Parts: sequence; structure tokens; C-alpha cells
Amino acid sequence: MALSSMTGFARSHGASGPYTFEWELKSVNAKGFDLRLRLPPGWDDIEAPAKKRAGELLVRGTVYANLNVKRTNAVAQVRINEDVLAAVVKVAGQVAGKIDAVAPSVDGLLAIKGVIEVVEPESDEEEDKAAKAAAMTAFEQALTNLVDMRRREGATLGQVLGARMDEIEKLARRAEAAPGRKPEAIRARLAEQVATLLQTSDRFDQDRLAQEALLIATKADIREELDRIASHIAQAREMLGKGGPVGRRLDFLAQEFNREVNTCCSKSNDIELTNTGLEMKNVVEQFREQVQNLE
Repeated sequence: MALSSMTGFARSHGASGPYTFEWELKSVNAKGFDLRLRLPPGWDDIEAPAKKRAGELLVRGTVYANLNVKRTNAVAQVRINEDVLAAVVKVAGQVAGKIDAVAPSVDGLLAIKGVIEVVEPESDEEEDKAAKAAAMTAFEQALTNLVDMRRREGATLGQVLGARMDEIEKLARRAEAAPGRKPEAIRARLAEQVATLLQTSDRFDQDRLAQEALLIATKADIREELDRIASHIAQAREMLGKGGPVGRRLDFLAQEFNREVNTCCSKSNDIELTNTGLEMKNVVEQFREQVQNLE
């Protein structure tokens, strides 16, 4: 399966009978999946099948779907609301009898709200049914285009994430080979620190200091963290290779990466190893940010 981004955009057009329509779909990042439809009045029938179909193709992301519909060759009818007009004329006559006023003109009467009504032509049930079916076909096309775009972006993301894994692996190897974590280097630093303590006071127990030094050296070892980082790299590459909706799992893995790197930095008592850990932490953060875009 291919990797997919959660962001994308697509349009499609269609026509049926007197209707022309356009779909516009926009997808953004989200924890789950949500289709938010914007339909013109009278087109609610297609909401349920549209949501069902989108849910079959998409796993994560909020999709905003907007349907614009126009009806061609349909001339609206203009008619006079006789009841409203009669009421207006009656009131105008009553007012005219009380004050010296000019009789209302025809255009003045017609300008009064409610006197003129614009009535849309009645629709044909069969035409409407065919148009909604055609709109669903157009929605399917827009959805397919959206999925294709998300997959293209997902392929690019996969390359970026793979490059981040290469960087993390390279830095992990550098940490592994750091001279400061070799036993003899740790022993020399501890010996120097112990010697300094013994010079400042004669009350230190040398045997006890040796035991404490051994304990410190054991705690400073990052072998276990480096092994886990290597395991996480292998898992990430496997998920990227398989594809599909792996965004959540990779996000969790990024948190695990961050935890191990933080531990490496906290255990380090060597400036070169600390700098390597900080570089790795920066790359892990870049990895995590890009993973947020994956389905």
C-alpha cells in the first residue's frame, strides 16, 4: 500500500438535464476522519452515500466538500401577491385621507417588500433524481482525484521520512563510536575525579569511592538506548515500506525515539556525545513534524 498525506485538494464538474454542478474538496490534518459537506437546499439526499463512500477511501483527515449547483434554462416566474397589494393599497388610501399626499405610484407599490414574488420554476422529479445520481458520480471523481493527490504527497513524505531515518542512524553510529563512551575513557575521567576528591580530603574511603565510580560508569552506559534506537529505525523503515495509514503508529514511534535520545543526552558526560545527542534530537523532531501529515 502507498503512503498518503492528509492534505489535498480536488475539483470535478458535471451536468445532468438542466443542472450543472461543481464539487470542491479540501483535506486537512486531523486525528480521525470527518467529512463536512456543504450542499444546496434540496440536495440532502446525497449526504449519506457521500459520507459512506468517503469513509471507504479515507482513514484520517478532515475533508471539506462543497457542492455548487446551477439550473440552466430555468426562467423564474414573477407574480403579484394580490393579498399584500390589496392591503398596501388600503393602507395607502387611509393615509391619503388624513394627510395631503400624492397617490402612490405603480413602481412605488411594486417596490414594497412582499408585493412581488419571484417563484422558481417547479422541478421535475425524474430530472432531479438523475441530477443527484450524476452529482454522486462527479463526487466519486473528485474523491478519486483527492486520494491520488494525497498519495503523491505521501510518496514525497515517505522520501523525507526515510532521509530522516538515515540521519538518525548515522548519528547513532557516531554516538556508538564516540571516544568518550569507551570504557578506558570513562575510567580515566572517573579516576581523575576520584583523585581530585582525595586531594581535597583524607576522609574518603577509597574502596567505597571505587564502588561508586563503578556504579556511575554503569549508569552512564548508553548501550541499551542505542540498541532501542536501532530497533525503532528498523520498525520505522518497515512501516514506511508497507505504507497504508501508518501515521499514528509512526507518531508514537517518534515519541519513543525522543525518549531514548533524551536519555542518551542525560547520561552523557562527554561533550562530543552530548552534541551528537542534541543533533539526533533535532532530527527526531523533524521526523515527528513530518509524520503529523501522514494518514
